[in-house]
Amino acid sequence: MQNKPILGFAEVTAILEAARVEAEHYKWPVSIVAVDDGGHPLGLVRLDGCSPIGAYIATEKARTAALGRRETVSYEDMVNAGRSAFLSAPIVTSLAGGVPVIVSGHVVGAVGVSGVKPEQDAQVAKVGARAIEG
Repeated sequence: MQNKPILGFAEVTAILEAARVEAEHYKWPVSIVAVDDGGHPLGLVRLDGCSPIGAYIATEKARTAALGRRETVSYEDMVNAGRSAFLSAPIVTSLAGGVPVIVSGHVVGAVGVSGVKPEQDAQVAKVGARAIEG
Protein backbone atom coordinates (compact mmCIF):
# COMPACT_ATOMS: atom_id res chain seq x y z
CA MET A 1 0.00 0.00 0.00
CA GLN A 2 1.18 3.52 -0.79
CA ASN A 3 0.75 6.63 1.33
CA LYS A 4 0.64 10.24 0.22
CA PRO A 5 -0.20 13.59 1.75
CA ILE A 6 -3.58 15.21 1.06
CA LEU A 7 -4.81 18.76 1.28
CA GLY A 8 -6.73 19.65 4.40
CA PHE A 9 -8.57 22.79 5.40
CA ALA A 10 -5.43 24.42 6.84
CA GLU A 11 -3.45 23.85 3.64
CA VAL A 12 -6.24 25.11 1.39
CA THR A 13 -6.57 28.21 3.56
CA ALA A 14 -2.80 28.84 3.37
CA ILE A 15 -2.81 28.44 -0.43
CA LEU A 16 -5.72 30.83 -0.94
CA GLU A 17 -4.37 33.37 1.53
CA ALA A 18 -0.88 33.47 0.00
CA ALA A 19 -2.31 33.83 -3.50
CA ARG A 20 -4.78 36.49 -2.35
CA VAL A 21 -2.03 38.56 -0.73
CA GLU A 22 0.03 38.38 -3.94
CA ALA A 23 -2.90 39.44 -6.12
CA GLU A 24 -3.92 42.26 -3.82
CA HIS A 25 -0.33 43.51 -3.65
CA TYR A 26 -0.54 44.22 -7.39
CA LYS A 27 -4.25 45.20 -7.26
CA TRP A 28 -5.13 42.34 -9.63
CA PRO A 29 -8.85 41.42 -9.57
CA VAL A 30 -8.67 37.65 -9.87
CA SER A 31 -10.40 34.45 -8.86
CA ILE A 32 -8.28 31.86 -7.05
CA VAL A 33 -9.27 28.21 -6.75
CA ALA A 34 -7.63 25.32 -4.92
CA VAL A 35 -8.52 21.75 -5.92
CA ASP A 36 -7.51 18.30 -4.71
CA ASP A 37 -5.49 15.83 -6.79
CA GLY A 38 -8.66 14.72 -8.59
CA GLY A 39 -9.53 18.27 -9.60
CA HIS A 40 -12.39 18.67 -7.10
CA PRO A 41 -12.75 22.24 -5.78
CA LEU A 42 -11.78 22.74 -2.14
CA GLY A 43 -11.79 26.53 -1.94
CA LEU A 44 -12.43 29.63 -4.01
CA VAL A 45 -11.81 33.34 -3.55
CA ARG A 46 -13.11 35.89 -6.07
CA LEU A 47 -11.62 39.29 -5.41
CA ASP A 48 -13.62 42.47 -5.89
CA GLY A 49 -13.68 43.50 -9.52
CA CYS A 50 -13.16 40.04 -11.00
CA SER A 51 -15.83 39.04 -13.47
CA PRO A 52 -17.97 36.00 -12.61
CA ILE A 53 -16.49 33.93 -15.43
CA GLY A 54 -13.10 34.24 -13.70
CA ALA A 55 -14.24 31.78 -11.03
CA TYR A 56 -15.22 29.23 -13.69
CA ILE A 57 -11.99 29.62 -15.66
CA ALA A 58 -9.82 29.48 -12.52
CA THR A 59 -11.53 26.23 -11.52
CA GLU A 60 -10.87 24.69 -14.93
CA LYS A 61 -7.23 25.80 -14.83
CA ALA A 62 -6.77 24.23 -11.39
CA ARG A 63 -8.55 21.03 -12.46
CA THR A 64 -6.37 20.72 -15.56
CA ALA A 65 -3.16 21.27 -13.58
CA ALA A 66 -4.17 18.66 -11.00
CA LEU A 67 -5.22 15.99 -13.48
CA GLY A 68 -2.36 16.68 -15.89
CA ARG A 69 0.21 16.94 -13.08
CA ARG A 70 1.77 19.98 -14.78
CA GLU A 71 1.35 23.70 -15.27
CA THR A 72 -1.36 24.59 -17.74
CA VAL A 73 1.01 26.87 -19.61
CA SER A 74 2.55 23.71 -21.09
CA TYR A 75 -0.76 23.01 -22.85
CA GLU A 76 -0.99 26.61 -24.03
CA ASP A 77 2.54 26.29 -25.42
CA MET A 78 1.54 23.12 -27.32
CA VAL A 79 -1.45 24.85 -28.91
CA ASN A 80 0.55 27.97 -29.73
CA ALA A 81 3.20 25.78 -31.37
CA GLY A 82 0.58 24.47 -33.78
CA ARG A 83 -0.93 21.44 -32.04
CA SER A 84 -4.47 22.79 -32.37
CA ALA A 85 -5.97 19.29 -32.14
CA PHE A 86 -5.17 19.45 -28.43
CA LEU A 87 -8.03 21.94 -28.05
CA SER A 88 -10.46 19.02 -28.33
CA ALA A 89 -8.99 17.16 -25.32
CA PRO A 90 -11.66 16.59 -22.66
CA ILE A 91 -11.75 18.67 -19.45
CA VAL A 92 -8.57 20.50 -20.31
CA THR A 93 -8.02 24.22 -20.53
CA SER A 94 -4.99 25.33 -22.43
CA LEU A 95 -4.69 28.66 -20.64
CA ALA A 96 -1.78 29.65 -18.40
CA GLY A 97 -2.56 30.11 -14.72
CA GLY A 98 -2.97 26.57 -13.39
CA VAL A 99 -0.16 25.21 -11.18
CA PRO A 100 0.10 21.84 -9.44
CA VAL A 101 0.76 21.71 -5.68
CA ILE A 102 3.54 19.25 -4.92
CA VAL A 103 4.28 17.90 -1.43
CA SER A 104 6.95 15.25 -0.80
CA GLY A 105 7.09 14.49 -4.52
CA HIS A 106 3.31 13.96 -4.81
CA VAL A 107 0.86 16.17 -6.68
CA VAL A 108 -1.74 16.75 -3.97
CA GLY A 109 -3.79 19.33 -5.82
CA ALA A 110 -3.49 22.51 -7.80
CA VAL A 111 -4.17 26.23 -7.84
CA GLY A 112 -5.94 28.03 -10.66
CA VAL A 113 -6.07 31.79 -11.12
CA SER A 114 -7.96 33.86 -13.67
CA GLY A 115 -8.66 37.53 -14.19
CA VAL A 116 -5.53 39.26 -15.44
CA LYS A 117 -2.78 38.56 -18.01
CA PRO A 118 -1.69 34.91 -18.32
CA GLU A 119 1.74 35.48 -16.78
CA GLN A 120 0.14 37.39 -13.89
CA ASP A 121 -2.41 34.61 -13.31
CA ALA A 122 0.48 32.12 -13.23
CA GLN A 123 2.49 34.31 -10.84
CA VAL A 124 -0.36 34.38 -8.32
CA ALA A 125 -0.98 30.64 -8.70
CA LYS A 126 2.69 29.83 -8.11
CA VAL A 127 2.75 31.87 -4.92
CA GLY A 128 -0.29 29.96 -3.70
CA ALA A 129 1.22 26.58 -4.59
CA ARG A 130 4.52 27.42 -2.90
CA ALA A 131 2.71 28.28 0.34
CA ILE A 132 2.69 24.59 1.31
CA GLU A 133 5.00 22.79 -1.10
CA GLY A 134 7.63 20.66 0.48
